[in-house]
Parts: sequence; structure tokens; C-alpha cells
Amino acid sequence: MRRMLVLVGSIVVSAALLLWILRDVPIEEVGAALRQASLLWIGICLLISVSGMWARSNRWRGLLQNRINARDGFFIIAVTFLLNQLPLRAGEVARSLLAAQRGVPVMTAATSIVVERLLDLLMVVLLLAAAITQIPDAQPEIIQGAAFLGVLGLIGFSVLLFFAHRPNFAQMVLDLVHRFLPFLKRLPLQSILDHVIDGLQPLTNWGTFAHAVFWTLVSWAHSLGAMYALVRAMGIQENALLLATLSVTLASFSVAIPLSVAAIGPFEAAIAVAGTLVNLNEVTYIALGFLTHGITVLSYILVGGVGLVILGVALGDVFKRAQTEEQEKPKPEMA
Repeated sequence: MRRMLVLVGSIVVSAALLLWILRDVPIEEVGAALRQASLLWIGICLLISVSGMWARSNRWRGLLQNRINARDGFFIIAVTFLLNQLPLRAGEVARSLLAAQRGVPVMTAATSIVVERLLDLLMVVLLLAAAITQIPDAQPEIIQGAAFLGVLGLIGFSVLLFFAHRPNFAQMVLDLVHRFLPFLKRLPLQSILDHVIDGLQPLTNWGTFAHAVFWTLVSWAHSLGAMYALVRAMGIQENALLLATLSVTLASFSVAIPLSVAAIGPFEAAIAVAGTLVNLNEVTYIALGFLTHGITVLSYILVGGVGLVILGVALGDVFKRAQTEEQEKPKPEMA
């Protein structure tokens, strides 16, 4: 019953957002804009996207102390991206299963994913803050707020990294918070702290930290490059890099929305917001949203599909494990 409700809710959210985006735009004009897209730039985008998967697999393998070979690491990441388009984030479950089959301890695989998410979140915050300061006609208050957001992101990550090096101090801070604000004990702050501290342990090794940061920068350079190629494919030249940066960062937030079918709707809405911020016309930014989402999923299908075959992924086991993990998630405490 729960899965059915999630599925129905996802379809409703995706449909509602698509209807909102297309409410005043002739669909035939969007189709015409898509047909005029440059195949050369689309091809460049696909190449960069595949290369970006390789960069992300290098980051992940480093966090696993290279327990997985380069070929398997690349295809596991590709399969992860492909299956993450399905309900219950099945891709992350598949990644854990495939890593375990290759001798990677479950805790090591889990902590590597935590590190990836925190580093990616930091990059999204920094890139978004930088992009907002460049928006045409942006108010000074917005620019100052964006700069503050970027600084806050760096400070927050630095504090978490300090806590990872000094977990006893982190526990002392949480105990003080609970002492002065006892009502917060109703929230799972202890489990969140433990999970984050455990997840950041790989970064307490400075060699691993440098490796992870380097490949994070390379990975996001690929993401920006792929998006820039699609912006150029649509014939957009003015504010092209700014549009690419806004699109990538906002789309990153959109795919985190749990209720949607393969992020259809939220993804296009994110690109629409980015287009609006740089004063792009509606037809162009809607077409860009559909093109970007389509090419992104296509790259996952092409490479992830090959990975499914090469790695011998049993989808039945993945979905069974995903459903089990969903059922085992702790329920929030009631007041």
C-alpha cells in the first residue's frame, strides 16, 4: 500500500509541475526549438557526461581505498545513476550490493556515500552562491545573501570536518544542546550526528581528503561542461556559463525531491527557474529543460545498461533490498 501511495504521489507531482511549466507555452513551439538543437553540441555533452561518470567513479574508488578496480567502479557508478531514476533510490542499494560482492565492507561503502553527498552539497552551495552574484539586475541584498550562503557553507563543512577529527567534542556540543533545549531530544539528533561523524571518517586522512576534493572539483567541472554544451546546443550565447551553472545547481536540488517520477517535473522546473533568472524566453528554457533531462537519462541508459550486463546486476535482489530498507527506516518519535 505504501509503495502504491508513493507511486501515485510521484505521478501527481510530476504531472502537476509539467502542467504548470507548460501552462502558457505552445507545445509545438517547444518541439520546434528542440528540433533546431545542434547535434554536434549534444554529442559533445554525451562525451562529457560519460567522462564525468569516470571522474565520479575515481572519487568513489579513492574513498574505498581502491578496493574496486577501475572498470567495475565506472560501471557501478553508471548503474547507480541509471537505477536512481527508479523509486526508492534503487541505485544506491545496487551500489552497496555490488560493492559488497567485491569485498568492500558495508560500513565502508555507506560512509563513502555520506562523504560524496556532503562534498556535492558543498559544491552546489558554493556554485549557486557564486552564480547568484552574477545574475543580471540582481539586488544588492540578494548578492550579499548569496555571498553569506557560500561562506556559511564553507564554515559548516569545516565544523563538520573538525567534529570528525574530534568526535568527543561533537558529542559534548550535542549534550549541551540537549541540556539547554531538552525538547530537541524528540528529534533523532544523536543518530544524525553519529551517521555524519562516521561518514566523514575517511576525510580525517589528509591523503583521502585531498583525493576526494580533487575529484569532486573534476566531477563538477564535467557537470558544468555538459550543461554548457547543451546551452550552446540550443543556440544560447548570452550568459551561457551563468545559465549552465544555475541550471546544474538548481537541478541538483530538484532530483532530491522524493515524490516524482525520475525527477520529471522538478528537473524541468529547476531549468525554468534558471532560465527566468537570466531573462531567457519561456520557449527556449522549457526546451532546454526537456533536452537536458532527456540527454541526461539517455547517457545513464547507454552506459548504465551496459553496466547492468557486464556486472550481472539482479534487479529483483536490488528492489527487494530497497523495499526492505524502506520498511526498516526508523519512525520519528511522537511527542
